[in-house]
Amino acid sequence: MGAWGVGPLTSGMADNTAKTRNMTVVVTGASGRTGSRVAQAARAAGLTVRAASRARGFDWENAATWARTLRGADAAYLVHPSDVGAPAATEAVGALAREAVGLGVRRLVLLSARGEEQARPTEEALRASGADWTIVRSAWFAQNFSEGPLPAELRRGGLVFPAGEVREPFVDVRDIADVVVTALTSGDRFARRAVELTGPRLLSFREAVAEISRATGTELTYTPVPARAYGEALTGFGVPPEEAEFLVEVFEGLLDGRNARLTDGVRQVLGRAPRDFTDFVREAAAAGTWKA
Repeated sequence: MGAWGVGPLTSGMADNTAKTRNMTVVVTGASGRTGSRVAQAARAAGLTVRAASRARGFDWENAATWARTLRGADAAYLVHPSDVGAPAATEAVGALAREAVGLGVRRLVLLSARGEEQARPTEEALRASGADWTIVRSAWFAQNFSEGPLPAELRRGGLVFPAGEVREPFVDVRDIADVVVTALTSGDRFARRAVELTGPRLLSFREAVAEISRATGTELTYTPVPARAYGEALTGFGVPPEEAEFLVEVFEGLLDGRNARLTDGVRQVLGRAPRDFTDFVREAAAAGTWKA
Protein backbone atom coordinates (compact mmCIF):
# COMPACT_ATOMS: atom_id res chain seq x y z
CA MET A 1 0.00 0.00 0.00
CA GLY A 2 1.24 3.46 -0.81
CA ALA A 3 0.44 6.75 0.87
CA TRP A 4 -2.55 7.22 -1.49
CA GLY A 5 -4.26 3.97 -0.47
CA VAL A 6 -4.09 2.54 -3.97
CA GLY A 7 -4.00 -1.03 -2.73
CA PRO A 8 -7.36 -1.19 -0.94
CA LEU A 9 -9.03 1.13 -3.48
CA THR A 10 -8.10 -1.14 -6.36
CA SER A 11 -9.16 -4.19 -4.42
CA GLY A 12 -12.55 -2.62 -3.58
CA MET A 13 -13.12 -1.70 -7.21
CA ALA A 14 -12.42 -5.24 -8.28
CA ASP A 15 -14.83 -6.59 -5.66
CA ASN A 16 -17.56 -4.19 -6.77
CA THR A 17 -17.02 -5.09 -10.43
CA ALA A 18 -17.37 -8.78 -9.63
CA LYS A 19 -20.53 -8.16 -7.62
CA THR A 20 -22.01 -6.06 -10.42
CA ARG A 21 -21.35 -8.74 -13.01
CA ASN A 22 -23.21 -11.22 -10.84
CA MET A 23 -26.21 -8.94 -10.23
CA THR A 24 -29.61 -9.57 -11.76
CA VAL A 25 -31.85 -6.50 -11.84
CA VAL A 26 -35.55 -6.49 -12.66
CA VAL A 27 -36.46 -3.49 -14.83
CA THR A 28 -40.15 -2.66 -14.95
CA GLY A 29 -41.31 -0.65 -17.93
CA ALA A 30 -38.30 -1.96 -19.84
CA SER A 31 -39.75 -0.85 -23.18
CA GLY A 32 -40.74 2.59 -21.90
CA ARG A 33 -39.10 5.99 -21.82
CA THR A 34 -37.02 5.45 -18.68
CA GLY A 35 -37.03 1.67 -18.38
CA SER A 36 -35.46 1.14 -21.80
CA ARG A 37 -32.58 3.45 -20.88
CA VAL A 38 -32.19 1.85 -17.46
CA ALA A 39 -32.00 -1.57 -19.09
CA GLN A 40 -29.42 -0.32 -21.57
CA ALA A 41 -27.29 1.36 -18.88
CA ALA A 42 -27.55 -1.70 -16.63
CA ARG A 43 -26.34 -4.02 -19.39
CA ALA A 44 -23.50 -1.61 -20.16
CA ALA A 45 -22.52 -1.79 -16.48
CA GLY A 46 -22.37 -5.59 -16.65
CA LEU A 47 -25.68 -6.38 -14.94
CA THR A 48 -28.03 -9.13 -16.03
CA VAL A 49 -31.32 -7.43 -16.91
CA ARG A 50 -34.64 -9.16 -16.39
CA ALA A 51 -37.16 -7.12 -18.36
CA ALA A 52 -40.57 -6.95 -16.69
CA SER A 53 -43.36 -6.33 -19.17
CA ARG A 54 -46.70 -7.83 -20.20
CA ALA A 55 -44.98 -9.39 -23.21
CA ARG A 56 -42.75 -11.27 -20.76
CA GLY A 57 -45.52 -12.26 -18.38
CA PHE A 58 -45.36 -9.37 -15.89
CA ASP A 59 -48.42 -7.24 -15.25
CA TRP A 60 -48.62 -4.47 -12.65
CA GLU A 61 -52.37 -5.10 -12.43
CA ASN A 62 -51.99 -8.83 -11.73
CA ALA A 63 -50.05 -9.59 -8.55
CA ALA A 64 -49.97 -13.29 -9.44
CA THR A 65 -47.40 -12.47 -12.15
CA TRP A 66 -44.92 -10.74 -9.86
CA ALA A 67 -43.16 -13.58 -8.02
CA ARG A 68 -41.97 -15.33 -11.16
CA THR A 69 -40.29 -12.11 -12.32
CA LEU A 70 -38.81 -11.18 -8.95
CA ARG A 71 -37.61 -14.54 -7.67
CA GLY A 72 -33.82 -14.89 -7.76
CA ALA A 73 -33.16 -11.23 -8.63
CA ASP A 74 -30.90 -8.96 -6.59
CA ALA A 75 -32.52 -5.57 -7.21
CA ALA A 76 -35.34 -3.89 -9.11
CA TYR A 77 -36.18 -0.60 -10.80
CA LEU A 78 -39.81 0.37 -10.27
CA VAL A 79 -41.74 2.67 -12.58
CA HIS A 80 -45.52 2.39 -12.55
CA PRO A 81 -47.35 2.79 -15.88
CA SER A 82 -49.83 5.26 -14.42
CA ASP A 83 -48.71 8.50 -12.79
CA VAL A 84 -46.70 7.83 -9.64
CA GLY A 85 -49.21 9.92 -7.71
CA ALA A 86 -52.24 7.89 -8.74
CA PRO A 87 -53.87 5.73 -6.03
CA ALA A 88 -53.33 2.65 -8.21
CA ALA A 89 -49.59 3.32 -8.20
CA THR A 90 -49.49 3.65 -4.41
CA GLU A 91 -51.27 0.35 -3.89
CA ALA A 92 -49.28 -1.56 -6.51
CA VAL A 93 -45.84 -0.21 -5.61
CA GLY A 94 -46.38 -0.96 -1.93
CA ALA A 95 -47.63 -4.48 -2.60
CA LEU A 96 -44.89 -5.31 -5.10
CA ALA A 97 -42.18 -3.91 -2.81
CA ARG A 98 -43.39 -6.06 0.07
CA GLU A 99 -43.42 -9.13 -2.16
CA ALA A 100 -39.94 -8.33 -3.44
CA VAL A 101 -38.56 -8.04 0.08
CA GLY A 102 -40.23 -11.33 1.00
CA LEU A 103 -38.46 -12.98 -1.93
CA GLY A 104 -35.09 -11.53 -0.94
CA VAL A 105 -35.04 -8.63 -3.42
CA ARG A 106 -34.33 -5.82 -0.99
CA ARG A 107 -32.64 -3.24 -3.24
CA LEU A 108 -35.40 -1.19 -4.90
CA VAL A 109 -35.19 2.09 -6.80
CA LEU A 110 -38.43 3.98 -7.50
CA LEU A 111 -38.90 6.68 -10.12
CA SER A 112 -40.95 9.49 -8.60
CA ALA A 113 -41.83 13.02 -9.67
CA ARG A 114 -40.14 16.11 -8.33
CA GLY A 115 -42.58 18.47 -6.65
CA GLU A 116 -45.63 16.22 -7.06
CA GLU A 117 -47.40 16.08 -3.71
CA GLN A 118 -49.67 13.28 -4.97
CA ALA A 119 -46.57 11.04 -5.24
CA ARG A 120 -45.82 11.11 -1.51
CA PRO A 121 -48.14 8.19 -0.60
CA THR A 122 -46.42 5.98 -3.18
CA GLU A 123 -43.01 6.94 -1.83
CA GLU A 124 -44.19 6.18 1.71
CA ALA A 125 -45.50 2.80 0.60
CA LEU A 126 -42.02 1.93 -0.66
CA ARG A 127 -40.38 3.14 2.56
CA ALA A 128 -42.77 1.05 4.66
CA SER A 129 -42.01 -2.15 2.72
CA GLY A 130 -38.78 -2.95 4.55
CA ALA A 131 -36.72 -2.53 1.36
CA ASP A 132 -33.36 -0.85 1.01
CA TRP A 133 -35.00 1.85 -1.09
CA THR A 134 -33.85 4.79 -3.15
CA ILE A 135 -36.33 7.34 -4.49
CA VAL A 136 -35.34 9.21 -7.64
CA ARG A 137 -37.45 12.37 -7.98
CA SER A 138 -37.10 13.57 -11.52
CA ALA A 139 -37.79 16.89 -13.15
CA TRP A 140 -39.72 17.00 -16.44
CA PHE A 141 -38.01 14.76 -19.02
CA ALA A 142 -36.31 16.39 -21.99
CA GLN A 143 -37.46 13.34 -23.93
CA ASN A 144 -41.11 14.29 -23.36
CA PHE A 145 -40.56 16.56 -26.36
CA SER A 146 -39.37 13.65 -28.53
CA GLU A 147 -41.44 10.69 -27.27
CA GLY A 148 -45.08 10.30 -26.30
CA PRO A 149 -47.86 12.66 -27.43
CA LEU A 150 -45.97 15.99 -27.66
CA PRO A 151 -43.78 15.40 -30.75
CA ALA A 152 -46.86 14.80 -32.91
CA GLU A 153 -48.05 18.29 -31.97
CA LEU A 154 -44.65 19.76 -32.72
CA ARG A 155 -44.58 18.09 -36.13
CA ARG A 156 -47.88 19.88 -36.84
CA GLY A 157 -46.28 23.23 -36.09
CA GLY A 158 -46.47 23.95 -32.40
CA LEU A 159 -47.28 23.00 -28.84
CA VAL A 160 -50.39 23.80 -26.81
CA PHE A 161 -49.68 23.09 -23.15
CA PRO A 162 -50.76 24.28 -19.67
CA ALA A 163 -47.31 25.45 -18.52
CA GLY A 164 -47.66 29.21 -18.86
CA GLU A 165 -44.23 30.84 -18.76
CA VAL A 166 -42.99 28.68 -15.87
CA ARG A 167 -39.35 27.66 -16.12
CA GLU A 168 -38.40 24.01 -15.76
CA PRO A 169 -34.98 22.31 -15.35
CA PHE A 170 -35.53 19.65 -18.04
CA VAL A 171 -33.52 16.50 -17.32
CA ASP A 172 -32.21 14.01 -19.88
CA VAL A 173 -33.63 10.52 -19.34
CA ARG A 174 -30.16 9.07 -19.93
CA ASP A 175 -28.99 10.85 -16.79
CA ILE A 176 -31.89 9.33 -14.87
CA ALA A 177 -30.87 5.88 -16.10
CA ASP A 178 -27.25 6.39 -15.09
CA VAL A 179 -28.33 7.55 -11.63
CA VAL A 180 -30.66 4.55 -11.21
CA VAL A 181 -27.95 2.05 -12.15
CA THR A 182 -25.45 3.72 -9.84
CA ALA A 183 -27.96 3.59 -6.99
CA LEU A 184 -28.64 -0.08 -7.70
CA THR A 185 -24.98 -1.05 -7.71
CA SER A 186 -23.47 1.15 -4.98
CA GLY A 187 -24.37 -0.97 -1.97
CA ASP A 188 -25.74 1.14 0.87
CA ARG A 189 -24.36 4.44 -0.41
CA PHE A 190 -27.74 5.62 -1.70
CA ALA A 191 -29.98 3.34 0.34
CA ARG A 192 -32.82 5.03 2.22
CA ARG A 193 -32.23 8.29 0.36
CA ALA A 194 -34.29 10.44 -1.98
CA VAL A 195 -32.38 12.15 -4.80
CA GLU A 196 -33.77 15.07 -6.84
CA LEU A 197 -32.60 15.24 -10.44
CA THR A 198 -32.66 18.28 -12.72
CA GLY A 199 -30.89 19.42 -15.82
CA PRO A 200 -28.21 22.15 -15.64
CA ARG A 201 -30.40 25.19 -16.42
CA LEU A 202 -33.94 26.53 -16.35
CA LEU A 203 -36.00 26.93 -19.51
CA SER A 204 -39.60 27.89 -20.08
CA PHE A 205 -41.62 25.68 -22.37
CA ARG A 206 -41.64 28.59 -24.82
CA GLU A 207 -37.84 28.67 -24.76
CA ALA A 208 -37.67 24.89 -25.15
CA VAL A 209 -39.91 25.00 -28.22
CA ALA A 210 -37.79 27.85 -29.61
CA GLU A 211 -34.66 25.69 -29.28
CA ILE A 212 -36.38 22.90 -31.19
CA SER A 213 -37.49 25.44 -33.81
CA ARG A 214 -33.92 26.65 -34.34
CA ALA A 215 -32.49 23.13 -34.49
CA THR A 216 -35.04 21.96 -37.05
CA GLY A 217 -35.17 25.15 -39.10
CA THR A 218 -38.96 25.22 -38.84
CA GLU A 219 -41.29 27.80 -37.35
CA LEU A 220 -42.86 26.36 -34.20
CA THR A 221 -45.25 28.12 -31.84
CA TYR A 222 -45.99 27.67 -28.17
CA THR A 223 -49.49 28.41 -26.89
CA PRO A 224 -50.06 28.32 -23.12
CA VAL A 225 -53.55 27.39 -21.96
CA PRO A 226 -55.15 26.98 -18.51
CA ALA A 227 -54.90 23.49 -17.03
CA ARG A 228 -58.69 23.16 -16.95
CA ALA A 229 -58.98 23.92 -20.66
CA TYR A 230 -56.26 21.39 -21.36
CA GLY A 231 -58.14 18.78 -19.32
CA GLU A 232 -61.29 19.42 -21.35
CA ALA A 233 -59.28 18.92 -24.53
CA LEU A 234 -57.93 15.62 -23.20
CA THR A 235 -61.46 14.44 -22.49
CA GLY A 236 -62.42 15.39 -26.04
CA PHE A 237 -59.59 13.20 -27.32
CA GLY A 238 -60.97 10.23 -25.41
CA VAL A 239 -59.09 10.38 -22.09
CA PRO A 240 -61.44 9.15 -19.33
CA PRO A 241 -62.84 12.08 -17.31
CA GLU A 242 -61.41 10.86 -13.99
CA GLU A 243 -57.94 10.51 -15.53
CA ALA A 244 -58.18 13.93 -17.16
CA GLU A 245 -59.24 15.45 -13.82
CA PHE A 246 -56.27 13.85 -12.07
CA LEU A 247 -53.87 15.17 -14.73
CA VAL A 248 -55.32 18.66 -14.37
CA GLU A 249 -54.65 18.50 -10.64
CA VAL A 250 -51.07 17.34 -11.28
CA PHE A 251 -50.41 20.04 -13.88
CA GLU A 252 -51.84 22.78 -11.65
CA GLY A 253 -49.36 21.73 -8.97
CA LEU A 254 -46.23 20.83 -10.92
CA LEU A 255 -46.42 23.83 -13.25
CA ASP A 256 -46.92 26.55 -10.64
CA GLY A 257 -43.24 27.45 -10.39
CA ARG A 258 -42.36 25.19 -7.45
CA ASN A 259 -39.77 23.34 -9.54
CA ALA A 260 -38.11 26.41 -11.01
CA ARG A 261 -34.81 25.76 -9.25
CA LEU A 262 -31.80 23.55 -9.90
CA THR A 263 -30.37 20.72 -7.81
CA ASP A 264 -26.99 19.01 -7.94
CA GLY A 265 -28.49 15.52 -7.70
CA VAL A 266 -26.89 14.26 -10.92
CA ARG A 267 -23.46 15.47 -9.83
CA GLN A 268 -23.91 14.03 -6.33
CA VAL A 269 -24.51 10.57 -7.74
CA LEU A 270 -22.47 10.53 -10.95
CA GLY A 271 -19.71 13.04 -10.22
CA ARG A 272 -20.44 14.97 -13.42
CA ALA A 273 -22.74 17.67 -14.73
CA PRO A 274 -26.11 16.70 -16.21
CA ARG A 275 -26.59 16.71 -19.98
CA ASP A 276 -27.82 19.99 -21.42
CA PHE A 277 -31.17 20.40 -23.16
CA THR A 278 -29.45 21.86 -26.23
CA ASP A 279 -27.46 18.65 -26.73
CA PHE A 280 -30.66 16.60 -26.51
CA VAL A 281 -32.38 18.82 -29.08
CA ARG A 282 -29.43 18.69 -31.48
CA GLU A 283 -29.33 14.87 -31.37
CA ALA A 284 -33.10 14.46 -31.70
CA ALA A 285 -33.27 16.92 -34.59
CA ALA A 286 -30.44 15.10 -36.39
CA ALA A 287 -32.41 11.87 -35.99
CA GLY A 288 -35.43 13.45 -37.71
CA THR A 289 -37.65 13.35 -34.63
CA TRP A 290 -39.67 16.44 -35.51
CA LYS A 291 -39.81 16.14 -39.30
CA ALA A 292 -43.33 16.64 -40.58
